[in-house]
This record gives sequence, C-alpha cells and structure tokens, in this order.
Amino acid sequence: MAENTRRGLFTLNGITGMLIATVLLLSILAVLVTLAIQTQQAQATNFYDPAPIVGSLDNVKATSTANADFAFRPAK
Repeated sequence: MAENTRRGLFTLNGITGMLIATVLLLSILAVLVTLAIQTQQAQATNFYDPAPIVGSLDNVKATSTANADFAFRPAK
C-alpha cells in the first residue's frame, strides 16, 4: 500500500480549507441575519389588522356568497 507523502498543513484539505469554510459559513450567516433584520424593520409598521375578519362572524353562513366580505384582504 502506498503511503501518503503529500501531506501539507496549509493545503486545501488543511488549515486553509478549514478557514475558507469558516469564513464562508460566517459570511452566509451575516447576510441572512442582515436580511432578517431588514425584513423585520420593514414589516414592523405593517402590522396585521384582524378587524375586517373578526368584526361580525356571527352572520356568516356556510353557503353564502357574502362570505367574501369576511375573507382575508391583502395588506395595503
């Protein structure tokens, strides 16, 4: 069996590869956290208003075309 004589500490399979993988993972984490914070800040003023739905559900009938009045409406 041939012995592995091409070992190197700073090869792509050594410290260099580990550092590349670590930097890549940390940069992906930083991008995702930044995007999450931006999304949260953008949606903080666009809160959900359940008033049109919860207003009067007592008169909703199972087979009525007027049920569209109580359907979810897209955000403004």
